[in-house]
Amino acid sequence: MTTNEPLLRAIRLALDGDWQAAHEIAQADPGADAAWVHGWLHRVEGDDANAGYWYHRAGRNPGQGSTAEEAEAIARALT
Repeated sequence: MTTNEPLLRAIRLALDGDWQAAHEIAQADPGADAAWVHGWLHRVEGDDANAGYWYHRAGRNPGQGSTAEEAEAIARALT
């Protein structure tokens, strides 16, 4: 298992509709990549204020375009 495999799993879970399980994975990891996924998850949820906090912690700008496109970009960056 790669270091980022749990975060990739979180993305897959969220895309499959299991936001809660995805959120738990992202929340358990204190790293910047997890904060990026965490921000994306809150963007998916529609909670832009909370998403902004997590994007800031990740050192990333909030995603542009669709959340599905951002998920693909995050996954590419994590592999």
